[in-house]
Amino acid sequence: MAPKLLQELQKSSVVLDVNSDQQQNGIESDIVIDRDTTSRLGLTPAQIDNTLYDAFGQRQVSTIYSDLNQYHVVMEVAPRYWQDPSSLRDVYVSTAGGPASGTALTVLPAGAVVSKSSVNSPANASANSARNSLTNAIANSGKGNASSGAAVSTAIETMVPLTSFVSYKRGSTALAINHQGPFVVSTISFNLAVGRSLSEAAAEIDRAIAEIRMPTSVRGSMQGTAGTFQKSLDSEPLLIAAALVAVYIVLGILYESYIHPITILSTLPSAGVGALLALLLCDTEFSLVAFIGVILLIGIVKKNAIMMIDFALEAQRVQGLSEYDAILQACLLRFRPIMMTTAAAILGAVPLALSYGDGGEIRRPLGIAIVGGLVVSQLLTLYTTPVLYLIFSDLRDFIVGLERPRFLDRFAR
Repeated sequence: MAPKLLQELQKSSVVLDVNSDQQQNGIESDIVIDRDTTSRLGLTPAQIDNTLYDAFGQRQVSTIYSDLNQYHVVMEVAPRYWQDPSSLRDVYVSTAGGPASGTALTVLPAGAVVSKSSVNSPANASANSARNSLTNAIANSGKGNASSGAAVSTAIETMVPLTSFVSYKRGSTALAINHQGPFVVSTISFNLAVGRSLSEAAAEIDRAIAEIRMPTSVRGSMQGTAGTFQKSLDSEPLLIAAALVAVYIVLGILYESYIHPITILSTLPSAGVGALLALLLCDTEFSLVAFIGVILLIGIVKKNAIMMIDFALEAQRVQGLSEYDAILQACLLRFRPIMMTTAAAILGAVPLALSYGDGGEIRRPLGIAIVGGLVVSQLLTLYTTPVLYLIFSDLRDFIVGLERPRFLDRFAR
């Protein structure tokens, strides 16, 4: 499926320089068996496979024992016959039955070996000869398999040329097979087109996978920079939820209320909208650094609502004012501190938003997100926070059964 996906992605305008690490230009010889002829000769695919393995598979056929060591005897054709598939014409297959059939014919005695000992004594020679004879006798008992270390068969057998019932042709194969754990993998690399983002590239790859109808048994995953970006996107909702829960718990402990923390947190959506609008107007991607700016806004923006609600609660408890009068007085008296703190935060983020040079592309999204979020939230929360404070206060009184909601009457007034 990798070549199909590669071909589909090369048509895309989102990704460029699409390439794969698959190297399919290796040359191999594909052997095609004539099943009818093979059946008439009484041969099986296992016999043909054994014969080819004898010639090219480095089969272990015996073991030579000496005083200090043991040596495995490996059977194969001479290396000069590996270079051209025409050497298959010189390969013969035995028509004798049995799983060990297909071994090469030799004129040597059964299991003939030569054992060299560092001490060339008659006792050592006799012991080695007896050991080798016993091993080969077990191997030639008719129950062994040539692949299990048995000696080469020397029985007279009818041999059939391999090319009389098979044909071979040139084919292509992979020069190397890459793995990731136990799985065979292929890596597709790409570059982004000008003005395109990694999120668009990920969506384009998903579209190409659906276009070629890749089976579910083939799985793909992002690696490298794209993989890091995708993992950051997957964890973003959890990070935001964890930050909001932590802020809610702290504010709930501070004000001893379940309602007022919600009023304070209601200022955050406007900050997020402002950050996104600022990034859009500045033609800047919503990168991981911009996301960090949004997280910072959670701690900066809510101070406007904290200033107003904290003053209103104090006025209610100390001066005995109603919710309406308390929040009205808070808006009047806390307007200047709110504007000063917001202006200080905006001016502190302006150098980041206007930064250029080395590393400027990293700092700029952070400054733009902070400035945009502060400006929009400042314009909205001065009006929305008092209204939400009154609505949630009336709902609290209604839930505990004190009186009916009064915010509709207040709005009418």
